[in-house]
Amino acid sequence: MQQEKTKLHVQNISLGFGGIKALQNVEFSVKEGEILAVIGPNGAGKTSLINSINGFYRPQQGAIIYEGQNISDLPAFKRAQLGISRTFQNIALYTNMTALDNMMAARHIHMKSNMLTGAIFYGAARKEEVQHRQRVEEIIDFLEMQRIRKEIVGNLSYGLRKRVELGRALALEPTMLLLDEP
Repeated sequence: MQQEKTKLHVQNISLGFGGIKALQNVEFSVKEGEILAVIGPNGAGKTSLINSINGFYRPQQGAIIYEGQNISDLPAFKRAQLGISRTFQNIALYTNMTALDNMMAARHIHMKSNMLTGAIFYGAARKEEVQHRQRVEEIIDFLEMQRIRKEIVGNLSYGLRKRVELGRALALEPTMLLLDEP
């Protein structure tokens, strides 16, 4: 029988803001393929926990181990590159952009070309963009968002914005997805 691999280990983390303790000695593990829910009342520290895992907050104590690597000191963008993606309790989308463009913005983490190489090697950069667009279109189909793909996010209902945000999180192709009040 194959032993399940630990994907994430939150090791005795504590986080405080002034005299307020948001997290105190929190410890748990998540196995590969496991679905875990953190449930509690408002103010219990659920969002602070997610912010600590994805690198928005840095706990004063403890460690966050992801796939065997201590990521406690890594910034959020490095954790995203490792495969940690999240949605937000308070939706954080580009409200003046379309649903499609919001999801494409998340693909930057996978892009090899930049403005300079795009100007010099236009064909290769364009081909890469088409590949990323195809991946985003697959996510749009999966989430049944075809009718809103070209809609400006600021014009969408709250529920549809939450779906766009989930699509953006999936566009990162995460190996761990953190959903804050889905």
